[in-house]
Amino acid sequence: MNAWADTAPATLRISIDTKATVHVGEYSRRGQSRGRSAVEALGHDMYPKEKLVPGGVFEPVSGKSFLFFGNSNKTSDFLVDGLVLWWEERKQDFFHVKQLVINLDNGPECNGHRSQFLYRISEFADSTGLVIRLIYYPPYHSKYNAIERYWAGLEKSWNGYLLDSVATVLNRAGNFIRRGMQATASLLDVVYEKGVKLCAKEKNDLECRLVRSLDLHWWDIAIYPKMVLL
Repeated sequence: MNAWADTAPATLRISIDTKATVHVGEYSRRGQSRGRSAVEALGHDMYPKEKLVPGGVFEPVSGKSFLFFGNSNKTSDFLVDGLVLWWEERKQDFFHVKQLVINLDNGPECNGHRSQFLYRISEFADSTGLVIRLIYYPPYHSKYNAIERYWAGLEKSWNGYLLDSVATVLNRAGNFIRRGMQATASLLDVVYEKGVKLCAKEKNDLECRLVRSLDLHWWDIAIYPKMVLL
């Protein structure tokens, strides 16, 4: 599917994921300083002043990336809100795109069982008119998801700095360059509640919209936008 998506003229493949929470403060991240002398940092982060949850959208073919950070919980709504922000940023360059192939891992906020995530993705399909194809990597194989290598590069890049404020985190992330492409970083200043679920009827209605693969029921899901008749 990935090989086909990368050559299909009206299809765009992206890789999305979240990353481990970043503790904001003058804490050591076990990196190497770029200066002549080592940066002094605190050795413990037991009481961080603030936390940020990183999320990202990576375009494997072009190498472009869009990073978003939340100051609340890592949830399905956080991930899809970041996807919506990315699309608003990039849609003018993708007027020809009719289908979006999304590579994901099996994280709890986005797996093929998570009804709230699938519901929000269905809303995204309806609002954009895009056909969405969710292509999951199996458990313990998330390292093959393209954005994982991006996270590794970002981690190596900013570990030599003190991420002592939200502005610093956004600045370091936004200045990260990989494959000659500079990232875009945004803050989602929204409170995301954990445990948001659909009722039984909503789940049944949602399942009727999902086209699941007969062979890979939970790992290959197509969602078609609702057609509005004028």
